[in-house]
Amino acid sequence: MTLDKKTIWKIIGIITAAAIIFAVFRNFTAVLGFLKGVAAIFLPFAVGAAIAFVVNVPMRAIEKVLFPKSKKLEKVRRPLALVLTILAILAIVSAVVILVVPQLGETFKTLGSKIPAFMAKAEEYIEGVFKDYPQIQSTLTGLSLDWGGIVASVSGWVQNGVTSTIDVVASTVNGIVSAFIGFVFAIYILLQKERLGNQAKMILYALTPEKLADRALEIAAQASRTFSNFLSGQCLEAVILGCMFAVVMLILRMNYVALISVLIAFTALIPLVGAFIGCFVGAFLIFMDNPVQALVFVIVFLVIQQIEGNLIYPKVVGESVGLPAMWVLFVVTIGGKLMGVMGMLVMIPASSVVYALFREFIVKKLHTKSTRVQKMFFRRVQTKAAQNSNAASKKNGDAK
Repeated sequence: MTLDKKTIWKIIGIITAAAIIFAVFRNFTAVLGFLKGVAAIFLPFAVGAAIAFVVNVPMRAIEKVLFPKSKKLEKVRRPLALVLTILAILAIVSAVVILVVPQLGETFKTLGSKIPAFMAKAEEYIEGVFKDYPQIQSTLTGLSLDWGGIVASVSGWVQNGVTSTIDVVASTVNGIVSAFIGFVFAIYILLQKERLGNQAKMILYALTPEKLADRALEIAAQASRTFSNFLSGQCLEAVILGCMFAVVMLILRMNYVALISVLIAFTALIPLVGAFIGCFVGAFLIFMDNPVQALVFVIVFLVIQQIEGNLIYPKVVGESVGLPAMWVLFVVTIGGKLMGVMGMLVMIPASSVVYALFREFIVKKLHTKSTRVQKMFFRRVQTKAAQNSNAASKKNGDAK
């Protein structure tokens, strides 16, 4: 057996790849730590890219509607659209904060004023229990407590609390710095997105075969459409849900209509679980004034949630994303575990792209199989095609 130069290089490549894989598994902890360090370095830029993509959806609409393409507005069209988009987002967030935070503060203030009366009632109840059951008091009196151990435990808790507080402060500062860097990076991306896109295409076509580059651009375009449709559909669905709650709560004369409606609409931007967060906060606010009304609110929420989940969400968001409900629940759970709320928002459109590509791949593979296999899975398509053919034949016959 003679080994030519091409075969020798393949063998060398296989041996090298095997050695690298073995070294990675042997030093998995060190490699994982290195990857985490690299990810931490590039995290602000990833956040900036995500911010740029989200902001680009409304900015593109504003740019198209308010600043149509013309030579006079060519230089200022993009910066003005970006400024208006940022101002609109800040206005929406500020309105929600101004509406929600003061009301929550008043609620917690009311709750704090009720705590002393609750503690007095609890103390009175405990004293009554001791009077009715004197054996409980005698048992507690006979207990011997290790005060030294208790003090040591409390000291340990305090030290752990201080350490945790320092870690939280450090993480918060790092998060703020990363967010600021990401925001600045997002502005650069949005102002020069066409130039960056052309540069990426040049690199792609220069370093890869033409067919592979074409396929990569098709996938990128599909991903962009899916993400944009998901964001616009999710926002529209949140507005519809908030309006439905406002109307029903006004009809039932419930308290905190504006606050709870805005809160549910805002939290509904988080897929599947977001509206339940708004429900919990809303039920708690209503419960402080009227427990019976809080129960009615929970029932109303469950009814509206069923209507929204079965009728509105599939039409507004589901069709644009194309991901079955079972997989939506799966990817939202995984995304939430990995990256929190951002993971929930990103995983649905990302998974829908993967789902569409995998479905396309499977359909193409099935079309290469035997006729019997194709009939098993494409019977509906063939039946519909036959019906169309018969209808066309009948129409031609009538015309004759």
